[in-house]
Amino acid sequence: MLRLASDADVHGDILRGLRRRLPEIDLARAQDALPEGAPDPEVLAWAAAENRILITNDRDTMIGFAYRGVAAGKPVPGLIVTTNEQSIGEAIDDLLLIAEYISEEEIRDQVVVFLPFRG
Repeated sequence: MLRLASDADVHGDILRGLRRRLPEIDLARAQDALPEGAPDPEVLAWAAAENRILITNDRDTMIGFAYRGVAAGKPVPGLIVTTNEQSIGEAIDDLLLIAEYISEEEIRDQVVVFLPFRG
């Protein structure tokens, strides 16, 4: 199972739902490890150092920082991007599928996996 991290942009109900549905999930919150308001590059570096795939809802800046990190040869965790158009339940379902069935090798350095999976 993937080791996951979330940034401050991920809805708390998604995190609670993940933990409720899969109690053994390895999920850390960046805001518990980093100073409040840590910049995106610092959050990405922390997730990479912790060997965690990062979940974010930040489609404005986090994606660009991740792509620039890969281009610069920096270790970048895989990045899973949620959306406000998706229900919390659908986001939880999709994240559980990723956590349980995608290997670290498949997602590492894959900058973006966009949710939802449904059309």
